[in-house]
Parts: sequence; structure tokens; C-alpha cells
Amino acid sequence: MKKVSLLVVISGVVVGLAALALTYLGNPANMGFCIACFLRDITGSVGMHAAAKTQYMRPEIIGLVLGAFIAAVATGEFKAKAGSSPATRFVLGAFVMIGALAFLGCPLRMVLRLGGGDANALVGLIGFIVGVLIGVFFLKRGFSLKRAYAASVHEGSVLPLVSVGLLLLFILVPTLFKLSTEGPGSQHAPFFIALLIALVVGILAQKSRLCMVGGIRDLVLFKSFHLLSGFIAILITVAIGNLILHKFTWGFALQPIAHSDHLWNLLGMVLVGWGSVLLGGCPLRQLILAGEGNGDSAVTVFGMIIGAALAHNFGLAGSADSLNEAGELVVGGISNAGKIGLLIGFVVFIIISLVNLPKKQQASIADKEAA
Repeated sequence: MKKVSLLVVISGVVVGLAALALTYLGNPANMGFCIACFLRDITGSVGMHAAAKTQYMRPEIIGLVLGAFIAAVATGEFKAKAGSSPATRFVLGAFVMIGALAFLGCPLRMVLRLGGGDANALVGLIGFIVGVLIGVFFLKRGFSLKRAYAASVHEGSVLPLVSVGLLLLFILVPTLFKLSTEGPGSQHAPFFIALLIALVVGILAQKSRLCMVGGIRDLVLFKSFHLLSGFIAILITVAIGNLILHKFTWGFALQPIAHSDHLWNLLGMVLVGWGSVLLGGCPLRQLILAGEGNGDSAVTVFGMIIGAALAHNFGLAGSADSLNEAGELVVGGISNAGKIGLLIGFVVFIIISLVNLPKKQQASIADKEAA
């Protein structure tokens, strides 16, 4: 157990250093790694949304999946399986992405933002913990998306193969893809360096089972700091690195690619935490599981991609704080459509949480509501 715990901490330190390096090399500030943002950029790059500032074929996503795949195959841990409520997981993945883009970041970026001094991430963390606690409430009452079954190797290799395909297409025929000329999508580290760094992180994440939602869930259910220690290591590493580089700026307003509309920051991450518990892992963990052969996690990732497309095509995503021509702060946030999208997500999650309880628990909850 001590060896495994040490591996989790080492993985966290490496992820923190990787995030600092990627930001230094060109990725947006406080966004060395962001699963939600990078999946959104890939979604735009292949033409699934038209937000011109968020379009780029992010090699970090490809590297994470392939790194996990390489590690799993090399150690005999590649296990192709699928069939655990894939359609439900697709829907959960879409709304987890909508929640993340309302906040402007996944759980990993939330930690990176906090390590850069973004106090809005502290609000997001509170919401995320609340969401995880809601999910744990249903887990304790028997929530389950049912078991997965052994599947063919090609079924378990779908996301690694798609990743290889995108990589080859981008290298050989880059003109097929849309690429931002301004905004976050135009800010990126050198492609192959970012790919190599992500491969290393993918390998470590596969071996350590690094997962933010799993860390908080296990602390609540089993009083175990095992997985959470990895994200504490990420936070400490990034905070120290930003202090050394003079990039640490504490506050709410005008943080890089962030908004200070606290209510919707909080609610966006409640949705992310809740959905991630129901799925069995945060967005990072879903990529790693898909690399290990989990077809249901691959479906979840495709759901997240559709969620990113919906968020930008229908104006659901958050917008960052900015300054107007008079130099006055304009607080960002989400549109009315985005607020409705989040509220729909909560309704969908309540339904999914209830219908996947054992029959006795459904009856018990219904009786309490009636009383």
C-alpha cells in the first residue's frame, strides 16, 4: 500500500510539473492540462462547433489515451469490456461536459487554477465536493449502472484507434482541421513535445489510477486519502511552481480564462462532481479507462465531445471576465440558455440516479417524499 501511495503522489507531482511545463511552452495560463477544454478544442477542430477561438487538435488528449493504452498492454492490464448502460453513460458524459464548460474547466483544471491563485476555483471545488457527496448518497443506496461484460479486443480499442487516426490525419493532412488564430485555441505548446509529455502522464495515470472524484469519494466512503493524495500533490507542485515563476495571482476577478459568477461556477461543478461519481470517474479517469479497453468509458468520452458541441453551438458555455473600453470589469458567466442547460442536467441526473437504484430503495425514497 505504501508503494502504491507513493506512486500516486509521484504521479501527482509529475502531472503538476507537466502542467507547468506545458503552460510555459505555450498552453493558456492555468491550463497546462484540461480534459474538458481540450476535448472542446478537438471538437471545434473537426468542425463540430463553430467557436473560432476554441479550435485545435490538442495532442494532450491523444497522448493520455495512447499512454494509458501502452501501459495497459505492456503490463497485461488491457481488458476489453463494455455493456454497462452505454446510452446512459453517453448522456451523463454530455452533461458533465456542459457543467465543466459552464465553470470553464474540468476537475483537473480546477486544481491547476487553484494552484495559480484563481479563487473562483475554490468556489468550484466547494461545488464539486457537494456534487460528489450527492453521488455518494446514491451509491450508498445501491446506485449501479450494472456490470460490464468481456468484449472483443477491437471493441476495447476504439478510442486508442480513433486517437491514432486523428494523430495521423493531423500530421499528414493538417488542412482538414480548423485551427484558431486567436483565443485559447491558438495558444498551445509545440505539438510533439506536448504529445510526448501527455504520453508520460497517461502511463503514470494508468498505473496510479489517478482520479479526483475517486479521491473524494474514497475519503467519504472508506476514509482513504490514497487517491486524493495525488491531487494534493498536483496542487502543491503547481502552487510552488507558479510562485517561483511569479505566475501566482490570488483573487477572483480577471483570472485567466475564468469568470467570477460564483453561483454558476458552483452549480457547474456540482453537476460535474455528481455525474462523475455516477460514471465511476472524472473526465481524466474516463480517458485512461478507455485506453485500458473500457468501451463504456469510450462512449462516455464521445458523450463529452457531443456535450462540448452542444455547449458552443447553443451558447451554453461560460464566458470569461473582461474589461470594457472604459477599463471597467465586466463579469463573465453563462447565458440564460446555459443556465437552463445546467438545470436540465440536474433534472436528468436526478432521474438517472433514481431509476438505477434497487427497487426497494426507489420505493423507500418515494415513501419519504410522500410523507
